Amino acid sequence: MDAVHGPIVVGVDGSENAVLAVRWAAAEATVRGTPLHIVHATGLDTRAGLRLDSAHQLMLDAGQDILDDAVAQAVSQVPGPEVAATLSQDSAVSALLGEAGENGMIVVGSRGLGGFSALLLGSVGLRTATRAAVPLVVVRGESDAVPKGVVLVAVRDERDLDAVRFAAEAADRRKASLRVLSAYTFYEYAGSMVPMLDDLTGVAEEQASATSRLLAPLRDEFPGVTVTVDVVRAQSVAGALVDASEQADLLVVGTRRPAHVIGVSLGHVAHAVLHHAHCPVVMLPLGERRATDG
Repeated sequence: MDAVHGPIVVGVDGSENAVLAVRWAAAEATVRGTPLHIVHATGLDTRAGLRLDSAHQLMLDAGQDILDDAVAQAVSQVPGPEVAATLSQDSAVSALLGEAGENGMIVVGSRGLGGFSALLLGSVGLRTATRAAVPLVVVRGESDAVPKGVVLVAVRDERDLDAVRFAAEAADRRKASLRVLSAYTFYEYAGSMVPMLDDLTGVAEEQASATSRLLAPLRDEFPGVTVTVDVVRAQSVAGALVDASEQADLLVVGTRRPAHVIGVSLGHVAHAVLHHAHCPVVMLPLGERRATDG
């Protein structure tokens, strides 16, 4: 079942990367038939010492201008979706999470200015990724990129079923093919699986078999989607995904946030693709909430 039933929420700050995010979000809202919510966060509520009414109003006026421009951009590109605009005085992360609710999707640019400054590691994009219980899309890649007709999804084990289903749904909507990439390194098996297998071919075969079992029910669920499966040995799983993203329109990565972990809890693979992927990246939270969605 589709994990997104609520609005597509996109954060804007007037930067060029935010414009790309609005374009992507507007197209996604149109394809899904869901409302588009455009949000600009001033963070004024977090500035406890601010008492200058004129400065406060200037920030609100500037934020409204940014919102108006973003709405015009969205409507001119894709006139289909219902568009709402929110000027929030909350922090960027809280504003995005609040608008998305429990069933929306959050979209941000790969970096930004003002209320969404430097959307890289340690900033709004990453902080949202570590807290969001809904899909987060970080719009990366070139604005004039030629469509590849491919949705790419990273798979490690059976816990990635929701990520594969999400990717299959995305491919089905886009009339694209689905590429399932299961990358492994030799060292992750050293001392465990390798002694039980004759050689590295056995490792690849075991990975391929596990991936095939994962995909079996989805092939019937999405008969119109062409699926290719690649099991590759790589020096770096993150590097393999980044390289593969160059030939994809969307990369879907399931994220697991361990319980009771304080601070940033995304793994190194998620960090790497957020930094370096050549196409938009979906960070799909996996776990108990996703497992019970439907």
